[in-house]
Amino acid sequence: MMRCRELLKRLEELAPAEYACDWDNPGFLAGRADKEIHKVFVALDATDEAVDQAIEEKADLLLTHHPLIFKALKKVNDEDFVSRRILRMIQADLCYVAMHTNFDSAPGCMADLAAERLGLLAEAPLEVTGEKDGMLFGIGKVGCLWKAMTVKELAGLVKERFGLPFVTVYGMEQIKGPVSRAAVSPGAGGSMIAHGLAKGAEVLITGDIGHHSGIDAAAQGMAVIDAGHYGLEHIFMSFMKEYLEKLPEADLQVIMEEKRMPVQVI
Repeated sequence: MMRCRELLKRLEELAPAEYACDWDNPGFLAGRADKEIHKVFVALDATDEAVDQAIEEKADLLLTHHPLIFKALKKVNDEDFVSRRILRMIQADLCYVAMHTNFDSAPGCMADLAAERLGLLAEAPLEVTGEKDGMLFGIGKVGCLWKAMTVKELAGLVKERFGLPFVTVYGMEQIKGPVSRAAVSPGAGGSMIAHGLAKGAEVLITGDIGHHSGIDAAAQGMAVIDAGHYGLEHIFMSFMKEYLEKLPEADLQVIMEEKRMPVQVI
């Protein structure tokens, strides 16, 4: 048997809060620290559907990547969609924890998982956000692909490795030859373009790229593969399910939200 506060310590060991960006709000966001945790529901976002399913499954704790609460709530009632979800969780005695940019930056977590899935031989963080014990940490990874390939071939590999129905590619016409140096940054990657260019990446694999950001990156010699925000970050769910199930002292039942793209191409 494990209480919520004890599980929080194990999550802190995996992705310490100090790794999070200053603007972020990960951690224990709702619930009772002394609650016994037997069943965990893992999702990428605390949507209405995720909260409802967690309650239907009689989960004791909801774990998401993106925090539902980013800024201070002045009211908690059923007239605002964020506070309504918090109210639902509290009424159901459902603890709520988020692991966001601390998970993005921590060794062995989001950036490393994405790089490993792509066969990217990561050399360094794409954007360095700090240093601990002499090691740099940060958002994304940059390095060399396991073999040179065209941007089109790499886009196909991204679709295959992340199980995606589509990706959006900028620069495929401008960068026709094989590329070998790449960067990956799961999540919203518009701000990562400058870091990718500065570190010599020939292609950036990320999400949430705007039109002008994409064409401007291509004009400067770097292709961009936009796999969507969800498209790359959904790996959080399967990783955390496996991590929690392996905790020897917990004996947790872990349910993962079914993978489903939040956007459709018609």
